[in-house]
Formats: sequence, structure tokens, C-alpha cells
Amino acid sequence: MSDTFQLIVEERDTYAILRTEGYVNNLGGEKIGEAADALIEKGIKRLILNFEKSNVVNSIGISILIEVIEKIVDVDGRICFCFLTKTIAKTFNIMGLTQYAEIYDTEDEAMAAL
Repeated sequence: MSDTFQLIVEERDTYAILRTEGYVNNLGGEKIGEAADALIEKGIKRLILNFEKSNVVNSIGISILIEVIEKIVDVDGRICFCFLTKTIAKTFNIMGLTQYAEIYDTEDEAMAAL
């Protein structure tokens, strides 16, 4: 499995979309965390994480996503995930991420919910 990971950040007026591509491991998770920190610093506290091009999130990636969720909750923000595989969605549910973040099938649904 390739360790390559790309993150595309699209800032909108009141929220941002983070589109992942590749394996979300420690490196991918750190990129997501750094991007989220920068967005929060700018006052953007509503995030959509689009996993359409990511099929695997490992335990370290999940732990970093939990940190991102905590930071968003601390600033009274909101975070949504979309385009999760069934396995990732089930894992996020088991790990408790869905207690603080919502899952949507598509990016459009997530945008409408924000």
C-alpha cells in the first residue's frame, strides 16, 4: 500500500472542505490536523472532510482525527465526514467519532447540513 497522501483544502465563506487522497496514516492525519489548526486560526470552524479518494484510515489517523474533532468542539464548531467507505464509517462509529461529527453520503449533503 502506498504511503502517498494528498490533501486539498478549499476555503469557502464560512466553512472549508478538506479532500483527502490516499492512505490516512500518521502522515495524512498530521496534514489534516495542521490544515484544521490553520483554518481554526483564521476563524473557520466548520469543516467537511471528504474521504472519497481514501479507502483506509489507520489507528494513528483516527487518533489525530479525534484531536481535530476536540479542537472543533472547543471552538463551538462543527465537523462532517462524507464519502466514507462502509468499513471506515463503521470504524468511526465504533471509535466514537460519530458522537461529535456527522456522516453524510455526499459533499453536497454535508454542505447543506452545515
